[in-house]
Amino acid sequence: MEFSLHYCNGHVEVFDANGRFVFSADNMQEARDDLREMGVPC
Repeated sequence: MEFSLHYCNGHVEVFDANGRFVFSADNMQEARDDLREMGVPC
């Protein structure tokens, strides 16, 4: 599954391939770490 990461108001929002919000993170590294924990290679 593909995800997109976007900066928004000082944090990072993660959306799935259909544009649905998945989670937010404080920064890009945290978002990537959280995706890896979900089993997403990035």
